[in-house]
Amino acid sequence: MMHPMSLLRLALPGLLAGLLAACGSTPAPAPAPQGPTAKSVKMVPAPRGGGYYKDDGPGDEIPANLDEIPDAAPRWEPLHKWANRPYVVLGRQYVPHTTLRSFRQEGIASWYGRKFHGQKTSTGETYDMFAMTAAHPTLAIPSYVRVTNPANGRSVVVRVNDRGPFHADRIIDLSYTAAYKLGYINNGSTWVVVEAIVPGDATGTTYATVAPAAAPGRDEDALARQILRAESARAGTPAPGIYLQLGAFANADNAENLKNHLSRDLDWLTEPIRIHAAGNIHRLHMGPYASRAEAEQMAQRIAAALGYSPTIVTR
Repeated sequence: MMHPMSLLRLALPGLLAGLLAACGSTPAPAPAPQGPTAKSVKMVPAPRGGGYYKDDGPGDEIPANLDEIPDAAPRWEPLHKWANRPYVVLGRQYVPHTTLRSFRQEGIASWYGRKFHGQKTSTGETYDMFAMTAAHPTLAIPSYVRVTNPANGRSVVVRVNDRGPFHADRIIDLSYTAAYKLGYINNGSTWVVVEAIVPGDATGTTYATVAPAAAPGRDEDALARQILRAESARAGTPAPGIYLQLGAFANADNAENLKNHLSRDLDWLTEPIRIHAAGNIHRLHMGPYASRAEAEQMAQRIAAALGYSPTIVTR
């Protein structure tokens, strides 16, 4: 019988050769992650020009198969706990729907692109400009709507998962893909019809609580009035002075979301928008200003751009 050490000496060259071969080989690449559509990895240069809002656009490349991206598929989902609470933007109060119900609206739709791509929406989800989604000021989140462009008869179904737009003349903000499929990418905006889609039987679906139970005699915008009253309360966080208050929310994520929207819509601002939290209210402030006249002048510029004027507050 051969001694074990002799067997090891015979086998050692072969083992070394196998290890060297393994080190020199290239490992097989991991499979590429699959997106919503298999062909979405193919990209093409984005078209130049167009009527998108200021410097918000499609980015340098877009998927080559936008026409093949399917519409959103309506289904029952629990309503978001925080995204449907009342809020105030530029002195105007919004009371979002807290149930899914029939809804029809006509007006101007815009779209939002690369300046929000990858950022959080009001649900906390990541905004994907190539998905079939939308932002609306008051529709329940999440919910589904059919948006129709009467000029060409095209319709799409999108999932509402964000708040906005906050222009006086706009009713809904669509994703890049949804606007593309409706045929108004190069125009930037168009007249549309928005119709809520209420899925079938809701049996077995439990919805998140979106507001405290109403007290006897309390109307539906009582929470919004509470926020408006809280706006005039001294926050204590900012330095004393005169400020413009752009919005007030019960939820910090929604305040951050508005900050991002206004940073796009008011990209000519030279001073930052800051969020100050006090008493469970998150306020967006600009300032302080040297005088009330200076604050009023800035408020007028914002009103000319968006159609609504911020509130002037003294701390």
